[in-house]
Amino acid sequence: MYEHKLPKDIRCPLEYGLDIFGGKWKSRIICVLADKTLRYSEMRKEMVNITDAVLASALKELQEDGIVERRQYMEVPPRVEYCLTDKGRTVIPILQSICQWAGAYHLMDTSYALSQCQRCDYRNPKGGA
Repeated sequence: MYEHKLPKDIRCPLEYGLDIFGGKWKSRIICVLADKTLRYSEMRKEMVNITDAVLASALKELQEDGIVERRQYMEVPPRVEYCLTDKGRTVIPILQSICQWAGAYHLMDTSYALSQCQRCDYRNPKGGA
């Protein structure tokens, strides 16, 4: 995992939140795990264009921040599953709000429409993240 040369200088709650679930991949991982428990290979299939190294690193950071839980079963062959913690599930409404905002304003800013993610139906807040 990448080690920062300087310690993080988080000065407000917004910076803290964006550090935990911001970026290209962390929010997508949270959305994929929003309503189910998945093995690494299942998660990898659902997330296109992410390398194994980036997925593994993001999962590790989300675990360290208490958003994702890693469950390892002592079976042959070994089985590892990932799911959201209670803390992780509290992020879902935040991501839904961001999606709703983006859906409302995106067309104003660009000439193309965003394809609606099946997990993030902002018109149906009870749908996925």
